[in-house]
Amino acid sequence: MWDNAPLLRNIANALFGISLVLVLYGTLRYVLSLPVFPLQAVELTAEPQRVPTELLEKVVREQMSGNFFTVDLDQTRQAFESLPWVRKVSVRRKFPWSLEIEIEEQVALARWNGTELVNTHGEVFAGVTEQVLPTFIGQPDTSVQVTQMYGELNAALQPLRQQITQISLSPRYAWQVKLDKGMVLELGREEMQTRLSRFVKVYPYSLAALARPANHVDLRYRNGFAAYLPGNV
Repeated sequence: MWDNAPLLRNIANALFGISLVLVLYGTLRYVLSLPVFPLQAVELTAEPQRVPTELLEKVVREQMSGNFFTVDLDQTRQAFESLPWVRKVSVRRKFPWSLEIEIEEQVALARWNGTELVNTHGEVFAGVTEQVLPTFIGQPDTSVQVTQMYGELNAALQPLRQQITQISLSPRYAWQVKLDKGMVLELGREEMQTRLSRFVKVYPYSLAALARPANHVDLRYRNGFAAYLPGNV
């Protein structure tokens, strides 16, 4: 090997090339970290409606470090996403010398199990709101399923001009809904849409004509349903 001049020359050239790359890399990192590339501004693409300005300023002040080139975009994104009412954040470098922050805020669809909120994507999040919202009751990890069923059943109820104020999914995966006029519908564990559609079709000719409106209707029958009047449940 040591008497192989071409091989030694190739090894020396390779080592020199590696050394040069490492030197250039180190120099570049040093230059980019110099204060001559300061981060001069943080810009929001839109003004948040629910996230307090002081919390946004606190993230910028306390959790963002480095200059335009060295600021950690992923860490910055996570810091903003940890704020209340923030669902998703996009962070981009914007020349010259600023960051552009796009914040997607949570849109509350319902209250979840009395302690949290669920958004329009079926995701549970912590938040406080004075909005009048329907109530979702379900088991852990079923919020997406409950949200989807809420949309489907609410659409089916449109001919009656009634809305769901509460939808429940029991531990045995049986569905129950409460309407805005107080009526409770038992839908069971299967063919929920079919049962509700059948109820909607006959309601104007049956229950709507009663002197006292039914307050509880069991739709878990194959070819019909049972209605219970106030005082009989």
